[in-house]
Amino acid sequence: MSYHLITIQQSTEWIDCVCAAVNYDFYHTWHYHALEKNGEPILFVYKEDDVFIALPLLKREINKSGLFDLTSVYGYSGPISNLKFRDISEQLLERFKQSFLAFMKVEGYICLFSRLNPFIDQKVLVEKIGGLVDNGKTVYMDLSVSLEEQRAGYEKRLARQIRQLRKMPYHIKQAGTDKEIRLFTAMYTENMLRLGAGKRYFYEEKYFMELLKSNREECKLILIYDGEEMICGAVIMCAGNVIRNHLSATASAYVQYSPSKLLTDEISVIGRQLGKQYFHLGGGLEGKEDSLFKFKYSFSRLLLEDNTWRFVSDHQVYDDLVKERNDSRNVNYFPLYRVPALSIK
Repeated sequence: MSYHLITIQQSTEWIDCVCAAVNYDFYHTWHYHALEKNGEPILFVYKEDDVFIALPLLKREINKSGLFDLTSVYGYSGPISNLKFRDISEQLLERFKQSFLAFMKVEGYICLFSRLNPFIDQKVLVEKIGGLVDNGKTVYMDLSVSLEEQRAGYEKRLARQIRQLRKMPYHIKQAGTDKEIRLFTAMYTENMLRLGAGKRYFYEEKYFMELLKSNREECKLILIYDGEEMICGAVIMCAGNVIRNHLSATASAYVQYSPSKLLTDEISVIGRQLGKQYFHLGGGLEGKEDSLFKFKYSFSRLLLEDNTWRFVSDHQVYDDLVKERNDSRNVNYFPLYRVPALSIK
């Protein structure tokens, strides 16, 4: 077994490994995993000569049973390597597979869930192991074209609204104080309550403080003000060749004016200034083509596959855990024994 594990306490080793990858995202970084409270972060690393394949994961106990499974952080992670996966030999990929299967068995992990990154050719590897699942489409902008060409691709109504918003006496800036982070946290929390968001979408002020203050400029908080009043904001991630809107919010009194449309357009401008190639807008909730997806699609018709990795290593134990939930419905949730209680009717 040619693998080893890097723990969250081994920050230097984790950072060095991720930075050596040919393509990675903020969701792979040590800093992002160090903020995680819903599992024990580990970095699985398979190395052979001068080639490595690494996979960041979260170890979770299953209902205080002494059994464990693996998942990924919120966002687009999955495996990374210092070579493009399509350039790695079939033989090495096969040896990685055997090493990974041995890891799952020896360490006693029942299953694994990971959301894959649409800008990394991870399917080449995951298809070899099994468990690749289609999760719909995800929207992105190509920042290599001119800004004029990009905006010409907006839906006409959207383009008109953004032009009108640009004429408003709004001020756009990057947050620079603890007070601004505090005010954004309050606005974000109120936004999530208004939307009736699930528990996993809520974050404390400490989370935003730590996310924005110790990450080598890979995260920024961009805000829109109407005079002295904060009306909209977004935490953006800038790692690799992709910029993305990680978490955003709009003040209740300004929802009707849709300043988030102006903010989205502005993030694309910031991405260009930072030399990024793509602005990833993401998809709909749970992969659906819902109102959130349609909002993003109004900015760009460029789509990528959105895939998840759902791998079961011990089918017998997995099936027993599902039976214990006494829920035989065929729902799109994985692992099924963790389906939220509110989803079971």
